Amino acid sequence: MKELLILIIVAISSLFILGYSVHMFIGGLVSPQTEKISIVTVVAIGAVILVFLGLDIIRQRRKH
Repeated sequence: MKELLILIIVAISSLFILGYSVHMFIGGLVSPQTEKISIVTVVAIGAVILVFLGLDIIRQRRKH
């Protein structure tokens, strides 16, 4: 159970950093609306990837 809490905290912080890095990369270069759309898109893709990684961790733990 402690591992799950740690993994959730890491996932949330990773998504925050991912969104912030997109902001730092394109902020000021494009319109604010385009920047928001880009951040939401990249964070959503990152969240899907993290869900798949989490499911893989669960499958690996059940095999043992």
